[in-house]
Amino acid sequence: MIAVTPQSIIRFPDPRLRQPCEVVSAFDEDLRAFAGDLLEVMRAAPGIGMTAAHVGILKRIVVIELTGHPVPRFYVNPVVVDASAETARHAEGSVSMPGIVEEIERPARVTVSFRGLDGSEGSEIAEGLLAVCLQHEIDQLDGIFFLQRLSRLKRDRAIKKWEKLRG
Repeated sequence: MIAVTPQSIIRFPDPRLRQPCEVVSAFDEDLRAFAGDLLEVMRAAPGIGMTAAHVGILKRIVVIELTGHPVPRFYVNPVVVDASAETARHAEGSVSMPGIVEEIERPARVTVSFRGLDGSEGSEIAEGLLAVCLQHEIDQLDGIFFLQRLSRLKRDRAIKKWEKLRG
């Protein structure tokens, strides 16, 4: 994998934001170095969650860093394996579309299976903001940009606002 910088962040409507990402199979020093770079780019954006797809690398890698959590969390090849019937609404945005925030309804609680940077298997039950972030980022890995979760009217409004912001 390549080194990335804050300038590496791709912007909506880049077609790579709608492409499914490939499974990671090599759990090596290159992966760990890339994950560290991704964390730094996310912090600089600034953001609280980011995928490799946001920098144009179509691999299933996510980093999430939430206030109140002592360390950033890395998820490789994450998959939602269970979701609650109960839903919650939360404001969401993207490092690939800064300045645009829309409320999205998602399951309130999810169970996610994943691998760590060392290849170890893991599973996590998440609720609240962590559940929102995991679903948002896993959507991105699946080629679903967050605007696709909006009604056509809200999506069109958000895109028009984005175009004005970009000048």
